[in-house]
Amino acid sequence: MTNWTEDELATIASTDELRLASRRADGSLRPYVIIWAVRSGGDVYVRSAYGPGNGWYRRALASGTGRVKVGGVERDVTFEAVDTDGQGDIDAAYHAKYDRFGPAIVGTVVGDDAAKVTIRLLPQAV
Repeated sequence: MTNWTEDELATIASTDELRLASRRADGSLRPYVIIWAVRSGGDVYVRSAYGPGNGWYRRALASGTGRVKVGGVERDVTFEAVDTDGQGDIDAAYHAKYDRFGPAIVGTVVGDDAAKVTIRLLPQAV
């Protein structure tokens, strides 16, 4: 398995929005969506602010792979659903990075419901 570099993690941690695209069955990329992403330890996570019915979320899990772009970083990734247990660190990362946008907005990506729609972005080999 490939890991994120420290430079990539620092870029993701310091940039508000990440562009994420899942792959179609033919291998082509779907259009990019803009999403919040956080670093927790050496991992990168995204959450569906509007639950499991959100289109990008369903397509990401169905395809299993895609690409992210953020602040000059562009990587192919694998999408991995995350167990809902022990996601306090991910909630804390969202609060630390995005609380300045207000509780109504941040509230969509923290807590028990958001934990159920958490995806880890695993970088693929370059």
